[in-house]
Amino acid sequence: MNKFFKHPFFTNKKYVLTIWLVITIISAVKQFLIGNYNNYKIFKGVYFHTINKLSLYAEYPSEYFDHNHYGPVFSLIIAPFAILPDYIGMVLWGVFNAVILVWAITQLPLKQIQITAILWICLHEFLTALLGLQFNPLMTAIIILSFVYIDKEKVFWAAMFIVLGIFVKLYGIVGLAFFFFTKDKIKFIASLVFWSVVLFALPMLISSPEYIIQTYIEWFDRLVVKNTENTGLNSYQDICLMGMVRRIMQDSTISNLPFLLSGIVLFGLQYLRIKQYKEKGFRLMMLASVLIFTVIFSTGSESPTYIIAFVGVAIWFVIQPKPISKFYIFLFIFAIILTSLSPSDLMPKFLRENYIRPFALKALPCVLIWIAIIYEMLTKKFNNYNTLSD
Repeated sequence: MNKFFKHPFFTNKKYVLTIWLVITIISAVKQFLIGNYNNYKIFKGVYFHTINKLSLYAEYPSEYFDHNHYGPVFSLIIAPFAILPDYIGMVLWGVFNAVILVWAITQLPLKQIQITAILWICLHEFLTALLGLQFNPLMTAIIILSFVYIDKEKVFWAAMFIVLGIFVKLYGIVGLAFFFFTKDKIKFIASLVFWSVVLFALPMLISSPEYIIQTYIEWFDRLVVKNTENTGLNSYQDICLMGMVRRIMQDSTISNLPFLLSGIVLFGLQYLRIKQYKEKGFRLMMLASVLIFTVIFSTGSESPTYIIAFVGVAIWFVIQPKPISKFYIFLFIFAIILTSLSPSDLMPKFLRENYIRPFALKALPCVLIWIAIIYEMLTKKFNNYNTLSD
């Protein structure tokens, strides 16, 4: 098996990049031909509704179903694609997601073979996000680049990615978890303030100040409503630790608060290992922890959101010191099967429809791996982790 995966097909970056690109184009064309691209219609609507100063969070049944949940700055991100015919814009949107995510992963301080392994590991999860023409691959890239630029002490650009992530989907706020890894904290804080002002005002260039201010108020109200909608026992969202417990117990009234407080406390304990901050393995493990935490503690998590968590799973696995423990190998395979493959036809429909989706079991392997990461972060020394970059 080891020799099989050392074949050039699996280790040469050109092959995996080609496959990512081909799958991206084929998937986007397929979704267009079958007319299954409601998310893309919502995204387009953000741009056109912004320039026409219409509510971004009202219902538009003649255009698409469901609501928009993205901030007004997203109108500028989607603009170059929205103005094109759908059959072109959709393909380019998919390619844009793929290229930015791949580029972000290649910026990680890892060996080339580890980067290639991450791309292979996450390929199927990326496809799941891609079929919904989701923003989640870009969100994953934004979190990774927040880490990368802090790691390189380029805090001005790290702050830009953090604020961009917050202003588009709030998830970007997790980039602040890397704050203690930078030496120039004053410059970092000043950069956050600068980019907050810039990105808050930027959509005003295609609308008006009054409209954008009102839109941010509406956005907050919409997210509060969405959080309530997510926690229904039959929701396609709430695929997280809390949602899994709610569905197993068949009680939608179980509060998020005990889980969130426990998660935040466990996450915060990692920062007590101050002497480990200098170790690249510790910082990369923190990135893996952040990526997984973002998903397993969010009621807005749905199946395509797991590209964020699964990149974290891949990073966690490829930096493990050799030999990798059998338990960790089990957890990794468990995640491949139950998290990554469960939404596909590779998983028996009976299991998918009767157990995995109704009980949000897609979250389970990621929860277990996150607990394993916390254990490592609190007990291990990271000077022997597999993090020497080329």
